[in-house]
This record gives sequence, C-alpha cells and structure tokens, in this order.
Amino acid sequence: QVQLVESGGGLVQPGGSLRLSCTASGDTLDLYAIAWLRQAPGKEEREGLSCISSGDSSSYYSDSSKGRFTISNDNAKNMVYLEMSSLTSEDTAVYYCNRRYAQTTWGQGTQVTVSD
Repeated sequence: QVQLVESGGGLVQPGGSLRLSCTASGDTLDLYAIAWLRQAPGKEEREGLSCISSGDSSSYYSDSSKGRFTISNDNAKNMVYLEMSSLTSEDTAVYYCNRRYAQTTWGQGTQVTVSD
C-alpha cells in the first residue's frame, strides 16, 4: 500500500522560507509526475501549486507559486521537495503531495502557518 508522507511545515514569519519534503513508502516517486497542492483554511478544494515530471524533471508552476516556489526531486532518496520563499499569510495551508495523475491515497499533509 502506498503511503505518502509530507514534512517540513511549521510556523514562519511573513517573508520567510520553508522547504517541504515528500516521500512515499511502497512506491517510487520518479515513476510519476508528482504535484504539490495545498488546502487553505475554510477551503474545500486543494489548490495545485507545482508539478515535476518523471524522466526529465520538467517543472510547472501555478500563478500563485511561480517565482516564489521551486520544486525539485532527489530520486536516489525517493524525495520531492518544495522550496518556498517570500511567504505571506495567504500561503497558510496544509500542503500535500500526490501523483499528478492517477492520484493515490492522500497523506496527512504538512501544516504551514505564516504569521507574526
């Protein structure tokens, strides 16, 4: 059974940075395009932020993440990362990773809170 695990969240001041990590037990991430998404407080839908493709590791960003977030992977460690900078209160959310297509069971996510 595939289990996704996100980590690296926390409390950060506005303007700060965080690096989120995603790994999976029972699966090999570099076989798939992997996306980072987030669910803000009070929102029902998860917002797609970024995606990294399998193979050539091409990356894609939403308008809300472009220029501030960077997605990367380390296939040897079976990890996908999301480096976030210039964080604002609007970035407060639970952050998730999953396959871009044929999503598997969602992990617990990692909470990011941007506040003074």
